Amino acid sequence: QGSLTVLGQIAAEELGIATDDVHVVSADTDTTPMDTGAIASRTTYVTGNAIKLAAENAKQILFEVAAPMLDVRPDQLESVDRKIQVQYFPQRCLPIADVALQAQFVMGRPPIGSASYNPPTVAMDSETGQGKPFSTYVYATQCAEVEVDDETGQVDVIYMSAAHDCGTAINPMLVEGQIEGGISMGIGYALQEEMLFDDDGKQINPNLTNYIMPTSLDMPEIDVDIVENFDPTGPFGAKGVGEPTAVPTAAAICNAIHDAVGVRITSLPATAEKVLKAIKEKNGGEQKALPAAE
Repeated sequence: QGSLTVLGQIAAEELGIATDDVHVVSADTDTTPMDTGAIASRTTYVTGNAIKLAAENAKQILFEVAAPMLDVRPDQLESVDRKIQVQYFPQRCLPIADVALQAQFVMGRPPIGSASYNPPTVAMDSETGQGKPFSTYVYATQCAEVEVDDETGQVDVIYMSAAHDCGTAINPMLVEGQIEGGISMGIGYALQEEMLFDDDGKQINPNLTNYIMPTSLDMPEIDVDIVENFDPTGPFGAKGVGEPTAVPTAAAICNAIHDAVGVRITSLPATAEKVLKAIKEKNGGEQKALPAAE
């Protein structure tokens, strides 16, 4: 869902501080722990859960330090708006910064939390073939409206509608941007982008002067519907939304081409040449079939 922002939001929400108070260190293997990669759109889900657990650990230290200062038990405290306060008695509170200083310099307990998260899965049963390779799944549907010039084969995408289940949308604006960006990539995949090679295996379109990609001028009207379906295993109910945004686009566009001119394009990209050839073959086949029908 946009890791640099969303991961900071998760930490801030759990600690009861502002997002501005959080500094996210990303992609620095000198200072960050080992991870197998930001794959399968899992950063918000997996790293977010780890951050939430780490923040809970740090918060527990703060509560244990603040409890005697407020003359209550740690389980009677909560962190809200940069303060640690007694539940139901918000006037009895201390700034988190003051409690952190007390923990660090007086108690010798730096409020540092660490955690890891490995999604629960079930290995495949060799006899039944059943298992649970992933702990959660995302779902998406996209619809496309296209205009096809049956004399040239040119395809223009004029409208896209996308509905995506991302669990809780921690930052809805970023989720919407992810979906729009995925559709942009999907349009390129469907209609334009292709790596071409000569007979010697040398790429003949190795740069952006001849590798065709969509620009803002190629983007259609996009209607985004964020389907919030709380996932109890995700951080604050969230799931990923990165890669799934580009998955349905090409299929939706090719289905729209078929609906418009009755031809099925089975290899991508669906260039004007391919579409025109398919239209001619379809029309030629129909013309040849007419005498037999009579």
